[in-house]
Amino acid sequence: MIKCLIIDDDLDDQEIFLMCLKKVNTDINCLTMSNGVEAVALLMSNTDYIPDYVFIDVNMPKMNGIDCLKILKNMARLKYAKFFMYSTTAEGAAVTESKKLGADDFIVKPARTAELKEKLTTIFKIVSEIA
Repeated sequence: MIKCLIIDDDLDDQEIFLMCLKKVNTDINCLTMSNGVEAVALLMSNTDYIPDYVFIDVNMPKMNGIDCLKILKNMARLKYAKFFMYSTTAEGAAVTESKKLGADDFIVKPARTAELKEKLTTIFKIVSEIA
C-alpha cells in the first residue's frame, strides 16, 4: 500500500487530488491535512506514520508550503519520502526555493483533472522505475 500525504487548505483541491491519485493507482492510501501546522503536528506525534509521497500546496494559511517543506525534510524518518510542491502558478522564487530545499518536483495545478492525472501518472512511473 502506497501512503500519500496531501497538505492543502482548499478542500476542493484535496478532493480533486484524491480522485486523480485513485485513478492513477488504486493501491494508494491518502491522508489529507488542511495546513502545514496540522501536518507537522501529525508527523511529530505519530512517529509510526511514514508517507511515501508528500504533496504540499505552496500557498496556505498558518504555515506556507515552503516552511512546511523545510520542517518535513529535516525529519530523519522521512528521508525516503518523495516531496512534491504545487501551486496555481510556477512562480520562479517558489520553484527555486522548493528545489533548493529538496522537493522532488514542482507541479502547477492544472485547470483540468485529466492533466493532473497525467502528471501524477508520470510521477509514479518515474519513481517506480527508480525503485
